Amino acid sequence: MFTLVIGGAASGKSEYAEGLVLCSPHRPRYYIATMEPFDDEGRARVDKHRKMRADKQFETVECYTNLMSARLRSRGAALLECVGNLAANELYSPSGAGNRTDALISILLGVSSLLEQCRDLVVVSNEVFTGGERYAQGTEDYMRLVADVNRALAKRADRLCEVVCGLPQYYTTGRGRIGCR
Repeated sequence: MFTLVIGGAASGKSEYAEGLVLCSPHRPRYYIATMEPFDDEGRARVDKHRKMRADKQFETVECYTNLMSARLRSRGAALLECVGNLAANELYSPSGAGNRTDALISILLGVSSLLEQCRDLVVVSNEVFTGGERYAQGTEDYMRLVADVNRALAKRADRLCEVVCGLPQYYTTGRGRIGCR
């Protein structure tokens, strides 16, 4: 089962997505972490989240770029957190793809690889373009990349969920009508 969970900042999307993986009957549980820590504050945040996940029996797989390189030891349930970080890393990190087209290909091939390696995959992504603001070109490129990834993943997903204020709203996907967990 492939579920795409989208939402705005602080919408509750990550907590909801994590709950979907915790409800999965498949083990082991993987948390594919994409936030690349650049400073002490970032490293402290990563350490805090890693400890929180360990209590929930998640195995953390750190993957900041080149998602295709991520390897899961057996076919369990996986949470990819999140497309927004991965897109930024692919565009701006020295180890990333470097441009929007190559970043899109890298992310989509990486998700395809994960789908082959697990029974349940939940991908978290950001809602973009709802602010109505004009942004600098680099930010526009990032937002367009996330939007392109979201559209491609939504077409492939078994379930598509938008979380607003902690409340999930499911939508029909190309794979037919679906319901809430």
